[in-house]
Amino acid sequence: MSKNTEVVVIGGGYAGVMAANRLTQRDDVTVTLINPRPAFVHRIRLHQVVGGSGDAVVDYEEVLGERVRLVVDTATRIEVAERGVALASGGTVGYDYLIYAVGSGSAEPGVPGGAEFAYPIATLEEVQRLRPVLGAAPAAAVTVVGAGMLGIEVAAELAEAGRTVTLVCGGVLGPYLHPRVRRSVAKRLAKLGVTVLDGPGTKVTAVARDAVQLSGGRELPSAVTIWTAGFGVPDLAVRSGLSVDAAGRLLTDETLTSVDDVRIVAAGDSAAPSDLPLRMSCQAANPLGAHAADTVLARIAGEQPAFVDVGFFGLCVSLGRRVATVQLASKDDTANRFSIGGRLAGKVKESSYTGLIEHLAHEARKPGSYTWKFKDAKRRQRLRAKCGEAPAPR
Repeated sequence: MSKNTEVVVIGGGYAGVMAANRLTQRDDVTVTLINPRPAFVHRIRLHQVVGGSGDAVVDYEEVLGERVRLVVDTATRIEVAERGVALASGGTVGYDYLIYAVGSGSAEPGVPGGAEFAYPIATLEEVQRLRPVLGAAPAAAVTVVGAGMLGIEVAAELAEAGRTVTLVCGGVLGPYLHPRVRRSVAKRLAKLGVTVLDGPGTKVTAVARDAVQLSGGRELPSAVTIWTAGFGVPDLAVRSGLSVDAAGRLLTDETLTSVDDVRIVAAGDSAAPSDLPLRMSCQAANPLGAHAADTVLARIAGEQPAFVDVGFFGLCVSLGRRVATVQLASKDDTANRFSIGGRLAGKVKESSYTGLIEHLAHEARKPGSYTWKFKDAKRRQRLRAKCGEAPAPR
């Protein structure tokens, strides 16, 4: 009789749920998912929650396989030598293998007054903190700091709802975007009434209760300041004595296996394979979650895990409730001049919301069925350029 293998997944986002579901294709594997919330957060809809046009909470029964045991708690430390995960409520969950999928959250503002007076929105709890503030001041001017995709989407949502919105870029609008596509996005934001401050002198250096200070010396009145500038990862790996990159992501080899422990595998935003991480995104999270599960399953079967091979198609950015821009890119995530815009792109964006949930739900019903089309043939070249020939999987 074969020994049952205990696998613990830390983090119940896109990557963690995908990994947990996929692991259940073996009957002799017991899967435990540890997550601090009792419900799944459809994170790419958080900008709609801010604007009051959508919801981001999904019952785990819709996306999680029946054989996955959900533990609603917070992991405080990974006891690597003992193979256990310490919980905030007390006690430890033991494992034979662990998948580290803790995701990402808001980066610290890092400027005077930022922690006190700015509202980050990378998590559901942060958005829930902001919503009453917006509700109490329906006519108040709003400043959105950070012009990545989240900043653009929130600014567009609020402006479409009738708010007076200023988007402070701290540099260029939508750094990922091709210049041609960037101009199109800027035109749409202007049509919605968003004031875009970009270029030199637009970096926020301080936040007050009713204003923000810019590096160019300008003080901008701001009744509500929303912070979307950058993402950070939880420090669980650091607290557990595991090797991380400069951003705190778990360092792994190309099979997503920790450089410190062959029984720990990472997935999603908190993984840094070969110190060359993929862009933080739901687009990468699902295939990385699936690959992490495949790595664990290969080790259980005594087989050699494969190298990660995940590519991109670009990204979708909402520009209001029914309009969007789809920026196309090569599979190595280099944006090109091609895009889809308007209501057609809005439909593509809307389909991505349902599609992500459908992928997770289908994997829950038929574990092992998920596949991904986009693969990055140039990753091996970047690895060779960075550190010589890619190391063999362990």
